[in-house]
Amino acid sequence: MTAHDATQQNSSIDQQALTEFVERKWDDEIVPALTDYIAIPAKSPAFDADWEKHGYLERVVADAANWAQAQHVKGLRLEVVRLPGRTPVIFFEAPATRSNSSDTVVLYGHLDKQPEFDGWRKDLGPWTPKYEDGKLYGRGGADDGYAIYASLCALAALDKQGVGRPRCVGLIETCEESGSYDLLPYVDALRERLGNVALVVCLDSGAGNYDQLWLTTSLRGLVGGSLEVQVLDEGVHSGSYGGIVPSSFRVMRQLFERLEDATTGNLLPAAFHCEIPASRLTEARATAGILGDGVWKTSPWACGQDGKPVLPVTTDPYEALLNSTWRPSLSVTGAEGLPALASAGNVLRPRTAFKLSLRLPALVDAARAVADLKALLELDPPYNAKVTFKPEASANGWNAPDLAPWLAQAVNDASRAHFAADCAFIGQGGTIPLMNVLQEGFPKSQFVVCGVLGPKSNAHGPNEFLHVPFAKKLTAAMAQVIAATP
Repeated sequence: MTAHDATQQNSSIDQQALTEFVERKWDDEIVPALTDYIAIPAKSPAFDADWEKHGYLERVVADAANWAQAQHVKGLRLEVVRLPGRTPVIFFEAPATRSNSSDTVVLYGHLDKQPEFDGWRKDLGPWTPKYEDGKLYGRGGADDGYAIYASLCALAALDKQGVGRPRCVGLIETCEESGSYDLLPYVDALRERLGNVALVVCLDSGAGNYDQLWLTTSLRGLVGGSLEVQVLDEGVHSGSYGGIVPSSFRVMRQLFERLEDATTGNLLPAAFHCEIPASRLTEARATAGILGDGVWKTSPWACGQDGKPVLPVTTDPYEALLNSTWRPSLSVTGAEGLPALASAGNVLRPRTAFKLSLRLPALVDAARAVADLKALLELDPPYNAKVTFKPEASANGWNAPDLAPWLAQAVNDASRAHFAADCAFIGQGGTIPLMNVLQEGFPKSQFVVCGVLGPKSNAHGPNEFLHVPFAKKLTAAMAQVIAATP
């Protein structure tokens, strides 16, 4: 299909009817369904070892499947696919309604969630949904429970008008927040049923603002694991042995000095960096022009010293975008061996353990990075302390292929139609392992990676919310893009 063909296809869509259908579906069905979904603590298996016993993942899968099967999508067939010992996957198929269409659109999302986290507003909570001022608060609605609902709403909206579309299949997993390690066997098992994939639509990403359609052009990779430093078999009196026994925390600090510049946050090993493609630098410059200081000002900054807010690493929007999308960064996301303040005595602790999350640029190989990180941290430890790095998760990043002319026009037309603004492009610091899997399996496919995680939506953290007005527009825009697909 040419760009001209895409324009002709979308000219047959009644935009007002499309908008009204989507808004009514969201108000009457999707918001209530997601309200029920948020209330279920369907944590990803990495955060709930007894997920099968608890049955929460099965509940959200069953609820989503039941809702999906009631939708008026022509020829829709849906099944819950289960491989032994793995989290379930919803697979649905809607045959093409356009004659002579042999390609397939894959629609991707997930239903598993991150754990609770603390710091929620007093009237909010991860499993206590609240709809307020167009925002649906609670864990998982925006990341990424809405995806199956929005996908089928988009298809139903097209079918309602009789607008032709290609074959569409859905792949909704329940292991994404754990690194999608269960999904890959499903992709292999379903590969023949996926068909000739022309377009992958992933609804698990973010947006730079709520004013236009945003496409994600890159995703960072990930290396996660636990780093433990042990210096004693048991704790000892800090007064008697301080100055004799090296602090396990001080040893940990020295290990971090091998890895990170404490002043700038720059990762020191060259192996964790890559050359940023020129096209992505150009995109970042354009996006910085759109968002300005909003790149960093939308963070929930604490009140710092002397009543002034905490400062970002850089106030340059362009550099901030590159830092969060194409440069490596390190976070400590958990700790052990540190007693709570109220119960912390004057004791030299025997061990300190940190959970590390190292985000990698899209073009850095994660497996190599795991090996490099382990060697860097464990080699020749200070004081011959026992240092152990245990890798727990790794995934490669993703760099999107160039948009075909028909798709470039389709996404821009859709953004103008439903947001009255051009489509914009942004890299994301997060990781979606499926993107590389699908790109390797279907190298000629095009990709639309987008989502509702805009400013302050705070996925994985407290007060996470789904911006419903934006989600409605995104749903309608995706319907238009699907209709334009060959």
